[in-house]
Amino acid sequence: MILLDLVFYTFLFVACIQVLYFILILGKFAFLKDKKKAPYNNVPISVLICAKNEAENLKKFLPAIIAQEYPNFQIVLINDASYDTTLDVMEDFASRHHNIKIVNVLNNEAFWANKKYALTLGIKASKYEHLLFTDADCRPVSKHWISEMSACFNQSKTIILGYGAYNKVKHSFLNKLIRFETLLTALQYISFAKIGLPYMGVGRNLAYTKKDFFNANGFMNHMYIRSGDDDLFINQIANKNNTEICISKDSFTESIPKTTLRNWIRQKRRHITTANHYKTKHKSLLALFYISQFLFWLLAIVLLISFFKWQFVLLLIAIRLLVQFIIFGRVSNKLNEKDLILYLPVLELFLIALQLSIFISNLISKPKHWK
Repeated sequence: MILLDLVFYTFLFVACIQVLYFILILGKFAFLKDKKKAPYNNVPISVLICAKNEAENLKKFLPAIIAQEYPNFQIVLINDASYDTTLDVMEDFASRHHNIKIVNVLNNEAFWANKKYALTLGIKASKYEHLLFTDADCRPVSKHWISEMSACFNQSKTIILGYGAYNKVKHSFLNKLIRFETLLTALQYISFAKIGLPYMGVGRNLAYTKKDFFNANGFMNHMYIRSGDDDLFINQIANKNNTEICISKDSFTESIPKTTLRNWIRQKRRHITTANHYKTKHKSLLALFYISQFLFWLLAIVLLISFFKWQFVLLLIAIRLLVQFIIFGRVSNKLNEKDLILYLPVLELFLIALQLSIFISNLISKPKHWK
């Protein structure tokens, strides 16, 4: 009985942490009021796309970027030592569009298969001060993507965090799980930015200036880490004064999601390795959420199986779920992911289990390549 008492009071403490985290931190984005739309400033901008063996995706998605309604933009296509026809596809597009520049990157012994090296060469070759990044398998959801993202730049705001969604696939639980994890990640990095603690962005939809890049010596502080060209760099340079978010629905991009669990886990393993290199304050807050989330469900299951104060346990679960549904409901509406809400508890439990397995896998062996 003493042991179950300890479990119950630990559960009560963890439940309070979860509710407060949702309200005080994640609620910053959920209850964010829509700002008056900023006028387009039409600053000249370079759009950078780093591609490794992406010939088919470039054929499919690059036309949507070329067709952007923006008066002055350059497209920098970076061929990162591809061994398919990526370079041929790039050259074909460049022959038909004067604003496309190609940077052909060969493998370098010091930076073998390192996306950051390829991106650095692309940034150096770009024509304009303002840089907008996306991936070869991404498509802007509107012709105003560049306009919306660039409108957030001003004298003080030189880092713009956008939202990169994944395409919806009907009748696919894996697709819902991938999009839920993406939604949760966006909820966190946007909320952290709104409380003055920006810690990451996603390379599918991210903008900053050349000045920021070179003042930070580019990716040199973490060049030895294969991943992290987006989140680690933003973690290094972003602060409450220089960072803005862009969540207008015309500013979103959509990407092709993984179609097998194995491939998605492989992708997430690469992404998660970078979190160990975040600043301590960011790691602490993120760890607080994930540990309390895991313990909340673990202890709840233990107490319910034991029928120990089960009425109070169910009440706490109901309160926590109510707060979670409110937060996620508002955010999913802002980010066009409303179909996920019905599956929220199931998706959360599956994601917790997968994150635990990925964490254990990464302790055993580290992923080494970005592609």
